[in-house]
Amino acid sequence: MAKKNIKAKEGAEKITGRVKEQELLQDLVASKKAEFIAIYGRRRVGKTYLIKNFMDSLPCIFFHVTGLQKGSSKEQLEEFAKQIGITFYQSPSIIPRERWVDAFEDLTQAINKIPKGKTVVLFFDEFPWMATPRSRLLTALELYWNRYWVFEKRIKLIICGSATSWIIENIINNKGGLHNRVTRTINLKPFSLQETESFLKENQIRLNHRQILDFYTVLGGVPLYWSFIRKGRSAQQYIDELCFQNDGPLVKEFGRLFASLFEDPKPYIDLIRVLGKHRYGVGQSELITQSKLPDGGSTVRRLHQLEEAGFITSLVPYEHKDKGIYYVIDDEYSLFYLRWIEPNLKTISKKATNEGFWTSQSNQPAWKVWAGYAFESICYKHIDHIHRALNIDAGSIVGTWRYSPRGKENQEGAQIDLLFDRPDGSITICEIKCSDKSFAIDKAYSQDLLKKMEIFRKQTRTKKQLFLSMITTMGLKKTMYSEEIVTNQVTLEDLFSEA
Repeated sequence: MAKKNIKAKEGAEKITGRVKEQELLQDLVASKKAEFIAIYGRRRVGKTYLIKNFMDSLPCIFFHVTGLQKGSSKEQLEEFAKQIGITFYQSPSIIPRERWVDAFEDLTQAINKIPKGKTVVLFFDEFPWMATPRSRLLTALELYWNRYWVFEKRIKLIICGSATSWIIENIINNKGGLHNRVTRTINLKPFSLQETESFLKENQIRLNHRQILDFYTVLGGVPLYWSFIRKGRSAQQYIDELCFQNDGPLVKEFGRLFASLFEDPKPYIDLIRVLGKHRYGVGQSELITQSKLPDGGSTVRRLHQLEEAGFITSLVPYEHKDKGIYYVIDDEYSLFYLRWIEPNLKTISKKATNEGFWTSQSNQPAWKVWAGYAFESICYKHIDHIHRALNIDAGSIVGTWRYSPRGKENQEGAQIDLLFDRPDGSITICEIKCSDKSFAIDKAYSQDLLKKMEIFRKQTRTKKQLFLSMITTMGLKKTMYSEEIVTNQVTLEDLFSEA
């Protein structure tokens, strides 16, 4: 299907990427009925930017109010009244109300004064912050959506928040008066590598793919972090400036990030810390034990909240569903912070890290190993690109696999970075390698790969055909061994291809 050509109105900022989200928003705004949209995603991922700039490009009435972090109910209602005045009456404010039900009545009366043919978009940003204790905001929203707004086909209500778990529990999965009222949801993900490159080009910054990858292992696809980048310097120079100088904007971002999402951030950070020590993830029970948190529903709920917020991912081991789920960190910045920034915080705070500190560190073997782990994680986020590059059926089951012999077993273990269990009776096993030049498979490594595949075949008892593919940063150097055992390959260029 051809993509729609989405153009920004003159004066509106151009939105990088987010093509599917823009097409969905365009359809919802043009629909012939009232729409209730919930948008959520990791903090700093660009939710507000997307909605505001997209709506600014359309000929509609756009009411935008943002919740105040740690603001009182009185302060939230004052801000709401102020925005009603600005949007509908071109005045500084109207008289603030003491109850949300009255504030929504004021909003409804203001909407009724708008010509009937005009679309009205209500954007309640950081809605969880507006819902202060005992505010009865949800009760008021239930009343006005069900009794009034749902019957106004020109009203498009958008609820947004970085407290993802709150949005999911209270809006999307609401069991009360808002049950099944949400017409569409948007889970806004971080930028892909291709979207990141487009974002940089829009800002007149041109970096090669390897430089962007080096940045991505630290920043992930979080647009705000990329907005700090300016042209003319290398990835190492800017990582040094952002993360290892006293006034760097990402030096203390970790604490701010969790404090903005959770009322009591400590247990969430405790879980993240444990996960940061396990490259291949850790099982739920072991994770809870190591974090020293209660072994019960409250901790499991926190894990779900971290996953919903985009910080971790739960996985089920291939062919080992009986062993239960395990978790891995899915946020590049959090991983980088715990491994590289936090151990140097005292030095950074004393302004004792010299300019060029990270350039020196990034040449150490420890970083090379780290970059390899990070590249694996980035590959998991670009599975669709790998599917296409390998020409693998989209219906394939994607997974990872590892075998660790028990203490008394005289057998070798094996780890498979990525596999595709295909519907055509085959399994493609992928080996992921990050390097600064073309990767060469020698005799010893080819034997290791063949042994790994044989262990997989034996332990899973699979009768399926096994194929070996390589995923590398700079491509695969042709050798007699690569020609013999590798059936296909994916490079960094494939991960930058358009989705």
